[in-house]
Amino acid sequence: MVVLDWIQLHEEPIDVGPVVEFVSAPKVGGIDVFIGTTRAETSAEGRQLVALDYEAYGTMALKQMRDLASRARQRWPGLVRLVILHRTGRVELGRASVIVAASAPHRDDAFTACRWVIDTLKAEVPIWKREVWEDGSGTWAHPA
Repeated sequence: MVVLDWIQLHEEPIDVGPVVEFVSAPKVGGIDVFIGTTRAETSAEGRQLVALDYEAYGTMALKQMRDLASRARQRWPGLVRLVILHRTGRVELGRASVIVAASAPHRDDAFTACRWVIDTLKAEVPIWKREVWEDGSGTWAHPA
């Protein structure tokens, strides 16, 4: 049995190498990879961000992530492989918190499916982030 989707919540750092290897296949002409990272920010009060802490309602989040993959395959039937990985726990500056990768015979399907998956994941999946500031305080971030 060939596995076409890799859907997972990760407590450890995510390595993009195995992701690209997973979505690669002989009939693939385009691979699109989105890597969301923790960026340095300054709060309105002048505090520096040092990390993000992610929490998820694991069972529901995984179910919704698998549903996203299914919906993506319905919208883009040419998708060959799809990866949706999201970190939980602490993610330091510059480190990956989410990786979405899509492969298809043609680049347009890979690009549009990848964009749709990350945008929909952020809007629908129960994963929350808490900003951790240099003074040790934290602020829960609200989705836009």
